[in-house]
Amino acid sequence: MQNAFIDLPLVLAHKEKIKQSFKDYTANLSYDLNVYKSLFDDLDTEYIQEPSDIQESVQEAIINTEGEKFLRFLDEKVKELGHIVAGFSKEEHERHGFYFRKLLWSIIMCSPFMRRTNLKPRGYSGDSEMMRMLYRNEHEGETTFSRLMHKHPLEHPAARAVRNRRKLVTEKLIEGQNGTSALSNEKLKVLSVACGPAFEMQDILLSPEDCDKYHFSLLDQDRQALYEAAILIDQIEKNLGAKIVVDYLDESVRTMLASTQLREKWGLFDYIYSMGLFDYLTPPVASAVLGKLYQILKPGGTMLIGNFHVSNPSRCYMEYWLDWVLYYRTEEEFTDLLRNAESEEATVFFEDSGSQMFLQVVKR
Repeated sequence: MQNAFIDLPLVLAHKEKIKQSFKDYTANLSYDLNVYKSLFDDLDTEYIQEPSDIQESVQEAIINTEGEKFLRFLDEKVKELGHIVAGFSKEEHERHGFYFRKLLWSIIMCSPFMRRTNLKPRGYSGDSEMMRMLYRNEHEGETTFSRLMHKHPLEHPAARAVRNRRKLVTEKLIEGQNGTSALSNEKLKVLSVACGPAFEMQDILLSPEDCDKYHFSLLDQDRQALYEAAILIDQIEKNLGAKIVVDYLDESVRTMLASTQLREKWGLFDYIYSMGLFDYLTPPVASAVLGKLYQILKPGGTMLIGNFHVSNPSRCYMEYWLDWVLYYRTEEEFTDLLRNAESEEATVFFEDSGSQMFLQVVKR
């Protein structure tokens, strides 16, 4: 408690370094959002006594009419924010983002998704519950306003990219397995780095025959994520009546880089993929990790790595509203990370939203 009062002068003085145009924008936005919140909250009170099925029907009608108008209003305000902060330095983005969230905190907390990205109960952005919310892509919350505020970021390009990449990785992995199976009857050895709860397993393993095609190694530093992945694998096994060969690796980037015997510990892999890890790695660390992964890739094997592009249209939204900051790269910066991999064949391509790119490396 004492520290809070010691820090108080610094927090109060923070606003002196905020540009006036940004103050005006944030104040106007705060006013507008509170007006909208009052409107939707008042509408909610008008049907609160109705049976639950009637409540759901009325709320759905509101969301599909006035709610859609509100979401378009938010779209315009996010675009306006991008214009205002264009040209800001990294420090200015951080300073103005802090100010923005201070003024809009009560609004942000209305959205279950925004609340989780800001509070980070697991200590980091992109935890398994955030991923579930992104994949469900539904209106969630206790009020109409909260449901709209929850839904809006889930429709942004970056959120679509997360859903797209799950499909993309599944397609690429199945394609790789089909190509390998023609040459060998062995299981395809697959390593998922920073696997999280591995939701894509539901898309890859659709039959008992599919379960017999793969040997998975799921790596994550979050034990809770590995536990959730194990529960999912168990459910798939029960549903399909088949056994899935899977190893759970409780490891981090730090332990991976420190190890000199990865081959001995984990073996070699036909396919290595990582959908979100590299968005959080600095260039030197990212390059070192790629080099390590390349070492445990079999000759002829494929590595697929995701990273959001510098042109991600959701960048300002993520940083200012969601407190979700990534390391963005250009295509050239992405391929330059391969300097420790000595790859002979590498390509960069994008998922359909154009927000996230993938580096595909084949070891010859």
